[in-house]
Amino acid sequence: MDPYKIIKYPLSTEKSIRLMESQNKLIFVVDIDADKRMIKDAVEGMFKVKVANVSTYVQNGEKRAYVKFSNESPAIDIATQLGLM
Repeated sequence: MDPYKIIKYPLSTEKSIRLMESQNKLIFVVDIDADKRMIKDAVEGMFKVKVANVSTYVQNGEKRAYVKFSNESPAIDIATQLGLM
């Protein structure tokens, strides 16, 4: 499946900025049918980084993925690439 269909867009909220700085995580809004493995593969493919962990959360018909990056892939670098910072 196309990674750009799985990952819709990154969230740029106060909470997501705090998570990025404290836990090396980014939050993405993802396709409702995507599972954790698909999300991990899509993020790794799109940004050429290592993903340590993916947690998902569904609210109001919208699925969010909390993506924790490995220590050699700082979340702030990916946020800068995305234009969030």
